[in-house]
Amino acid sequence: MKRYRNGEIWDFEHEMPVSPDGSEVILGLDGGTTSTVCVCMPFFPLSDRPLPDPVPVLARAVAGCSNHNSVGETAARETLEQVMAGALSKSGSNRSAVRAVCLAVSGVNHPTDQQRILNWLRDIFPSYVQLYVQNDAVAALASGTMGKLHGCVLIAGTGTIAYGFTEDGKEARAAGAGPILGDWGSGYGIAAQALTAVVRAHDGRGPQTALTYNILRKLDISSPDELIGWTYADPSWARIAALVPVVVSCAEAGDEVANNILLESVQELASSVKAVVQRLDLCGEDGKGSFPLVMVGGVLEANKKWDIGKEVVNYISKDYPGTLPIRPKESNQLPEVDNKVEPAVGAALLAWNFFMKDVHKKAE
Repeated sequence: MKRYRNGEIWDFEHEMPVSPDGSEVILGLDGGTTSTVCVCMPFFPLSDRPLPDPVPVLARAVAGCSNHNSVGETAARETLEQVMAGALSKSGSNRSAVRAVCLAVSGVNHPTDQQRILNWLRDIFPSYVQLYVQNDAVAALASGTMGKLHGCVLIAGTGTIAYGFTEDGKEARAAGAGPILGDWGSGYGIAAQALTAVVRAHDGRGPQTALTYNILRKLDISSPDELIGWTYADPSWARIAALVPVVVSCAEAGDEVANNILLESVQELASSVKAVVQRLDLCGEDGKGSFPLVMVGGVLEANKKWDIGKEVVNYISKDYPGTLPIRPKESNQLPEVDNKVEPAVGAALLAWNFFMKDVHKKAE
């Protein structure tokens, strides 16, 4: 195992004796553009019995962005290592107690991304630790299905992606290409459209909108001319996406421009899900079959009168009435299906399930 490149993050292990009872753990990480969460879960003895419900979590650690496309590879790795060390420290464990790790992060879009991260993880953990790397959408799906990869997940936070799996292992995705390639419907996409609407109104190229007054007040600037400097001073995705609540408030107050932006986002998000459902035939030939739709991300939270998540479900259900929406643990406004666990726990459940499959394969 290599010591943390900047020095001190693993120093706690020098003062922490190996657990006398041999307790072992699993780490699950959910890494996005806004934040990264790591949970430490007990490693359960090998058996075919289902895991306990609720799943016990020994410790939880949170840090910032771990999307290498957003902050660069060095910063992303440091964030990931920081949360893993934090969760182990809080749980009274260390790397020698870890049996499996599932790292699910946004920006993992190709096998080369997975391999690069796996190589880095192997430098951190003992050789016997089983390591798995997935896109964060996979852990989000597992969070709503208790580790079973079947159905579709829609993430709409700073960015957006729809990802689906069939029971026989086929998979498909839509969107998730980042803001430059058009993550419309995401927090960034909604806010960027709002900023554009303010500039257009100021120029006389678009209708007047309440977004102008409310965004300027939120940013503490006096004129739309200052938006250019504000935007390009730090065009980070999360900073732009933080304006979404302003757009929602304006739409709720009756602003037509803001309302149209949200309607377009609903159509874009629903289209991503429908594309995945069609490619995987999740609803059968007649389109009437049911499938779980796990909904994750701040844009989909049901805490406003203008409920984007609810409208997305309504839009999808017109074509696929068997849609079964599942909210993440943090939200509970859709009653159709009980809430499940947070995505980081979903990642830990994936680590357990992948580990068990590997054990069974070796035993065959």
